[in-house]
Amino acid sequence: MPAKRNQKRRRRQIRAQNELIRWCKRKGSPCQHGDSRAVKTMRRSTPYPCLPEDIWHHIHSLMPMRDAARAACLSRTFLQSWRSHPNLILNKDTIGLNASACGGNFSRKVDHIMRNHSGIGVKIFRLEYLGVVGFDASRYLDSWLQVVVKPGIEELTLVLCKTKREYNFPCSLLSDGIQNSIRYLRLDWCALRPTAELGPLQSLTSLRLRSVSIRGEELQCLLSNSPALEQLRISSCTEIVCLKIPCSLQKLSNLTVIGCDSLKVLENKAPNLSSFFVSGCSNLRILENKTPNLSSFFCRGVGAKLSLGETLKMKKLGMGRANAVHYARAELPSIMPNLETLNIRSGPEAVNTPVLPTKFLYLKHLSISLIAVSTLSPSYDYFSLVQQRSMEHESVFAKSSGLRQIPENRHDSLKTVKISGFCSAKSLVELTCYILKNVVSLESLTLDTIHGDCRCYLKTSPFCNHIEEDILMEAPRALSAIRRYIEKIVPTTVKLTVLEPCSRCHAKGLQRISC
Repeated sequence: MPAKRNQKRRRRQIRAQNELIRWCKRKGSPCQHGDSRAVKTMRRSTPYPCLPEDIWHHIHSLMPMRDAARAACLSRTFLQSWRSHPNLILNKDTIGLNASACGGNFSRKVDHIMRNHSGIGVKIFRLEYLGVVGFDASRYLDSWLQVVVKPGIEELTLVLCKTKREYNFPCSLLSDGIQNSIRYLRLDWCALRPTAELGPLQSLTSLRLRSVSIRGEELQCLLSNSPALEQLRISSCTEIVCLKIPCSLQKLSNLTVIGCDSLKVLENKAPNLSSFFVSGCSNLRILENKTPNLSSFFCRGVGAKLSLGETLKMKKLGMGRANAVHYARAELPSIMPNLETLNIRSGPEAVNTPVLPTKFLYLKHLSISLIAVSTLSPSYDYFSLVQQRSMEHESVFAKSSGLRQIPENRHDSLKTVKISGFCSAKSLVELTCYILKNVVSLESLTLDTIHGDCRCYLKTSPFCNHIEEDILMEAPRALSAIRRYIEKIVPTTVKLTVLEPCSRCHAKGLQRISC
């Protein structure tokens, strides 16, 4: 009997080893890119290699969670390795739940994994409740975190969901010996209340907070204890009224603030910030940057007074506001002469964009979107610009004079142009012709007769996305304008891409025109 048991155990171990071997030789496996002893031995091994136990454990630690769990079910050796697996990534996909699984099943599976894990050697812990319905994690989380949040952990991700009882993340965990190892911290849908007793997080380089209950002074306490921070992303944290980034964050290079509705003051003093993104903070009144190294700035849905400081190094700018196009043309060439990428999303444009002698000499990528078109006058001259949701301007097919002959002005840097919502407006056709004739560096021109967010992408679906009737009726006229005025002047060095509605939507547009 003992001999049979040993044979059975040996067969299970060989099956587990074969599972590991197949994974190691799979394309994309980390074993395909390493120089460790395990990898070298695996590449020249027989079908059943005799490897030291520590090498098998190392290979096992590289496997995705589901593969590692399967191997652990086949061998006691790998079961022991599984109990100290360094990467715990727990979501409904990795633990094998279907889309309709309830929160109770999720919690039981995760709890079983956590109870059987030693907590030793964990480098990455990700707990993601996205897509799990009806689950309150608060009664489990403290015990789970006590298992894994220990010295040596490098990444901690806690993606919870909105519940009646908000989970209060225990800040004491951040002070219990992990200050020198934690590098990445992400928290979603919980409360975080750091105090002055919080020790310095010397290795923390990335911090992401989403829908977290934290006040401005509490966040500043956390930031002042994170001297190595390089990336900070704050979204939908509605308790923050004032956020001041301290000058002590010498390494901070990327700052993103989104959807913080209560935020009124945002000030940055981090000296080496290069990328600054602010969006959806509707109550923001003061936005001030005091760094001379800012190279990328994006601001949308913000009514604040902007003070960007020194902007000569700015390479990439995105902004969304009323009269943004007019502001960009009138002001930016002189204060941001080195721009390479400009992305503008404008609301009401009260006046035509001015024609000035100053230019963006280094501009390579330009995107201009006009929204709230009902506020545009039908006399608005598209030649100063590029997008509308309905055709309210003089058509190129109307009985009037031909296309204007605009004085030539050579452009040497612009490479890609996309016009979304292209229509048969005469001034828009004139603008497109001007671009083709004068932008000698142009490589790609895309004319989209509708908008990307309206497009019917699934050709196999029997249903189309809702597209406004006036857009469908205008699309055939836009295609005719492209064929008559634009295709014939496209240089051979330029790739022209014309995006049109799907065949069903196109047929609807033609039918409505004929009616």
